[in-house]
Amino acid sequence: MKQKSLLLAIAASATLLCSAAGLLPYQNTSLPIEERVNDALSRMTTAEKVAIIHAQSKFSSAGVPRLGIPELWCTDGPHGVRPEVLWDEWNQAGWTNDSCTAFPALTCLAATWNPEMSALYGKSIGEEARYREKDVLLGPGVNIYRTPLNGRNFEYMGEDPYLAAVMVVPYVQELQKNGVAACVKHYALNNQEYFRHTVDVDLSDRALYEIYLPAFKAAVQKGGAWSIMSSYNLYKGLHAGQNPRLLKEILRDEWGFDGAVISDWGGVHNTAQAITGGLDLEFGSWTNGLSEGKKNAYDSYYLADPYLKLISEGKVDTKELDKKAANVLRLIFRTAMNNEKPFGSLNTPEHVEAARRIAGEGIVLLKNEGAILPLDVSGKKILVVGENAIKPMTVGGGSSSLKVKEEVSPLEGLRRRFGKVAEITYVRGYAGEQLKDHDGMKLLDISDNRSEEEMISEAIAAAKNADYVIFVGGLNKNPYQDCENTDRAGLGLPYGQDKVITELSKINRNVIVVNISGNAVAMPWIKDVAAVVQGWYSGSEAGNAIADVLSGDVNPSGKLPFTFPVRLEDVGAHAMGEYPGNADAFKCNKDTMPEYYKDDIFVGYRHADKIKNAPLFPFGHGLSYTSFEYGKPMADKKQMDADGTITFSINVKNTGKIAGKETVQLYISDKKSSLPRPVKELKGFSKVELAPGEEKTVTFIVGKEELSYFDDAKHAWVAEPGTFEALFGSSSRDIRGSLTFKLTD
Repeated sequence: MKQKSLLLAIAASATLLCSAAGLLPYQNTSLPIEERVNDALSRMTTAEKVAIIHAQSKFSSAGVPRLGIPELWCTDGPHGVRPEVLWDEWNQAGWTNDSCTAFPALTCLAATWNPEMSALYGKSIGEEARYREKDVLLGPGVNIYRTPLNGRNFEYMGEDPYLAAVMVVPYVQELQKNGVAACVKHYALNNQEYFRHTVDVDLSDRALYEIYLPAFKAAVQKGGAWSIMSSYNLYKGLHAGQNPRLLKEILRDEWGFDGAVISDWGGVHNTAQAITGGLDLEFGSWTNGLSEGKKNAYDSYYLADPYLKLISEGKVDTKELDKKAANVLRLIFRTAMNNEKPFGSLNTPEHVEAARRIAGEGIVLLKNEGAILPLDVSGKKILVVGENAIKPMTVGGGSSSLKVKEEVSPLEGLRRRFGKVAEITYVRGYAGEQLKDHDGMKLLDISDNRSEEEMISEAIAAAKNADYVIFVGGLNKNPYQDCENTDRAGLGLPYGQDKVITELSKINRNVIVVNISGNAVAMPWIKDVAAVVQGWYSGSEAGNAIADVLSGDVNPSGKLPFTFPVRLEDVGAHAMGEYPGNADAFKCNKDTMPEYYKDDIFVGYRHADKIKNAPLFPFGHGLSYTSFEYGKPMADKKQMDADGTITFSINVKNTGKIAGKETVQLYISDKKSSLPRPVKELKGFSKVELAPGEEKTVTFIVGKEELSYFDDAKHAWVAEPGTFEALFGSSSRDIRGSLTFKLTD
């Protein structure tokens, strides 16, 4: 019997070997990917090469049926897997099995300041995309938070290039372990939605390299991203999707990117420029693929029949075509034709728990006067006020809109957590405009036609008898708020919320404001309320996560990934210009809106430090229900040379009565430099969990890279010898210790 089993095993192995031997090189996954790409390319006709570099539907591109090479399927992210849409339209296809888990918006993820949360996020969303048989997830987004008016800031990772660069890498790595490509977006300089198709950005190379590119570079070089999405805007006169400086010189030549560049939907405008500019795959050049009135309007795309025509007429050769096709083939082999990818999973308890955990760790406690939080509500009366306590937030906002299996509202979360021990009452307080549907999906009707006076009067009357008032307000994902394709009109809260909060605080001293937004907002009532919590757009488990923090089941540990200014005039892009662009030049031109980034490298806290402005809440700020004591920082040496490193360490102790997490932030200050530099820049952070009374040592290693600035004239990173200062803080404005050191020649 044993001999027979052995013979059968040998025969099976021989069969497998023969089968493998019968594979063509491009089909053989044991061969190097470049060998496979070159083999497939050699077997394809010119028409087949052109066919795979443009869309065939709203979210798919063709494969090579003759060779058994599958098509590519993309899906919007970055917070969840978008529901299926019709072949040629944005409207949903009406499937019943395409609901997803909504993960927190990326501003919330960035606020965790925890790469482990980023890895969990990428793993979880990757499993859902894989189960839905998607090959490319259009995310994550890492555009820098330049102005709080940008309607799409909620999709990004904040104002600091170092923070965004660290946080994007685990997301990309874990996502792609599922055989789903990250498509990191929007490359580059897509820092506003207003005039997003026509704004022509110009800025110094120093600002480009120091502020706006590092997160993309990290995603490529450290994360190994398989695809990049080009942005809508122009850069120095050319659209980003047709821009050889961005797509060839920087992305490929300097960073060594070997993936595919995918256009944003409708981001291509010229065949000749698209051929030579570095784009690989064109999507969405018309909102409806059949709008040209032809049998297949996708053949009319800039990189479709017009490209074939130029080739057939001998006006262009196929050198660029071969590069594009090779890049797309490489993407297909890594995703759709990857026979080692897992099966994935959808809406699992693990995904729901991940969404809740990430949200809980990203929620930021901004103010907690008299330690009113966590709530002690046994036998108490809680009044919940505000539209955002009941408004769904996983729908809307543009392409990141989702269809979720479940979304727990803040009111529902509070009822689940406190309903058995406290009396919970809800009143509206205010009402915003109500959208009836989005992408063909019916929305929950929460309309309220009462006057502002009626709703405020109701809230005031109810607040008189409440022990606690929890106001859940902020922004929403309607146009001109946190929404794609529009920017906000101003820094203030909409729908008269400031008046509601002010009136409530006159009646009740225990007002707790939960701000739901992906952007900073003005808070003229900040001194009148007891506590403020930044709740973000926290996905499917938003209500449960908020209740976790308010109850103390989760000790808040989030830190702001961007500055909350007091006024819009405190923001560099507004104080120095030119946001949203040069209106006078636009009047003359009409085709493009020129915008020079006069704020240069002084974005966010860098600008606030430069002008010595006190923000409402600084970058890196976030309170805890416990307290942390920092020890004296130490260094293993007092000076380092350009090829060496210096190791800093600092002890952190939990001096409170409950366990908590603290993020220790390292900022570097160059005391004297040839070029202007920020007062300080984030160059390290570490999140540590500490039991009551526990103490841990946090260590940072600093080298030449952390001390360098980008020299425009030399087109190189330069670390000038001299004196530097290392600052250790709980936020950018809460520095707990510092020491100086020198960089020698």
